[in-house]
Amino acid sequence: MKHIASRLAIGVIPLLLAAPIAADAQPRAKVYRIGYIQTATVEEQEHLTKALEEALRELGYVEGRNVVFERRFAGGKQERLPDLAAELVRLNVDLIVTGANPVIAAVKQATATIPVVMATSRDPVGSGFIASLARPGGNITGMTGDPTPEIQGKRLELLKEAVPRATRLALLWNPLPPGAETYRKEVEHAARKLGVSLRAVEARGRNEFEGAFAAMAREGADAVVVLPDPVFFTARKQVVELATKYRLPAVYHAREVVEIGGLMSYGVSLADQFRRATVYVDKILKGAKPGELPVEQAAKFELVINLKTARALGITIPSSLRLRADHIIE
Repeated sequence: MKHIASRLAIGVIPLLLAAPIAADAQPRAKVYRIGYIQTATVEEQEHLTKALEEALRELGYVEGRNVVFERRFAGGKQERLPDLAAELVRLNVDLIVTGANPVIAAVKQATATIPVVMATSRDPVGSGFIASLARPGGNITGMTGDPTPEIQGKRLELLKEAVPRATRLALLWNPLPPGAETYRKEVEHAARKLGVSLRAVEARGRNEFEGAFAAMAREGADAVVVLPDPVFFTARKQVVELATKYRLPAVYHAREVVEIGGLMSYGVSLADQFRRATVYVDKILKGAKPGELPVEQAAKFELVINLKTARALGITIPSSLRLRADHIIE
């Protein structure tokens, strides 16, 4: 009996020694490195960054466990975007999530191989980012906030309905981003159809906003259409303050502008766009090719009206328009 027990004891030793070796041999979980690049400052983009990262956590991507974020913000200076995009490429990230068209253009210039997910974009086919919505081709896919330029005409129509007396309209636009020229022409076309005059006023950076609004006021503009642009969105507080200063009713593309005092907006929920973009991130990290993932077109557009701002401007929003609004800010 003692002899048998001794043999059993000897047999246990190699098993105990082997256990740690087997555990160490288990493959470690992949840690993904995701690049994230925006035109705005950290603070101005915070709610959209939060929407993206919370949605990724729900899909199992937890920072510090299986994902590392390489966040880059241009601080409202579009000229910094190419360098920031090149920096992410040098880091050899697994994937890059972008914001609007200037960011996409910078990233597209920097890489043709790293997968790119557009959280929002304007007319990505016309802007040259993808081959088609159904089959993007290349390394870029994701979401589009304005699938076609025609939505710009709709914004002008809504502004005219809100301010029926307006006959001289201004267009605040930045000519630099891809697709901007097409969007400007669409607003001009809509103005001709409505029988109103339209004067396009350029602003390429924050330092040009004051002069742009002063020019609109001098020329007797009754209202302003503000084209979607990262610079305008980043500096939305300044834009709203100037529209208020010169008493110019304005329509924007994002509810965030109306929430801080803009008159009205018509467009997609940007937070939803960033949340939905995570579906593409998940699929690509699991092996899908971005060029084979159809770009998702925005299907729901929100009309948001700030009645407090309307009263301050001496405007009575027609009841027909108020009833169609998705959100009213009192």
